[in-house]
Amino acid sequence: MTNQPQTPTPIPTDQLRFTMPPQHTSPHDERRYRKERLAAALRLFGRFGYEEGVAGHITVRDPEFTDCYWVNPFGMPFGHITVSDLLLVNQAGQVVEGRAHVNQAAFVVHSSVHQARPDVVAVAHSRSVHGRALAALGEPLEPITQEVCAFFEDHAVYGGTTGVVVDEDEGRAIAAALGGHKALILRNRGLLTVGDSVDAAAWWFITMERAAQVQLTAKASGKPVPIDYADAMRTREQLGNDLVAWINYQPLYLQITRDEPDLLS
Repeated sequence: MTNQPQTPTPIPTDQLRFTMPPQHTSPHDERRYRKERLAAALRLFGRFGYEEGVAGHITVRDPEFTDCYWVNPFGMPFGHITVSDLLLVNQAGQVVEGRAHVNQAAFVVHSSVHQARPDVVAVAHSRSVHGRALAALGEPLEPITQEVCAFFEDHAVYGGTTGVVVDEDEGRAIAAALGGHKALILRNRGLLTVGDSVDAAAWWFITMERAAQVQLTAKASGKPVPIDYADAMRTREQLGNDLVAWINYQPLYLQITRDEPDLLS
């Protein structure tokens, strides 16, 4: 009689590793963490082709000086940015740490959103191709895939001026149009997303850009079948919070920091 191999014993789930957002005990540690995540997100945006000349920004609120924000320098390619390149800018757009200029026109929007939404840690607004194509139509995202349901009744369309935003009144109008949502389609300009972390804001932008691509492709091919209201709401409850966004973003963060570790310098 042969001995039968013993079935392997399952490892208890409490012994399995599951990454969650870290908790920091000092503003210094939290600041370094946010700056590292910001530099990584900018590198990813560069890799995905979300920049157009000098346009495009991601900002993150400083954990100690909460009316100041870290941002990418004016004119520096996303793919070259490191932690040490980042600027600290006050809500008036004045650089308080760093030696480069900031894009004043773009910063008006970010500053207005940060001031209107104390809960928002990071804001992303850049020049993605499909986001701009959807914005040119002035249409919202429709619930036609599981992923896009994260934005179901949690984004808006702003139909104001199509010029470069340099006026604080329009910055406030954009912030008002965003309201309590996670995302805004700026008609004829593109997408803007927010989150309680850089990771969340970046993930919402990336997945919103992909959702725009899917919607444009589906409508060009035929008539998409929408997900019904109850299912769309249920899916948003499962996928639409910032913690889920943070978790979804981690493979991208690991990829970019392993491929381009110099960004952390």
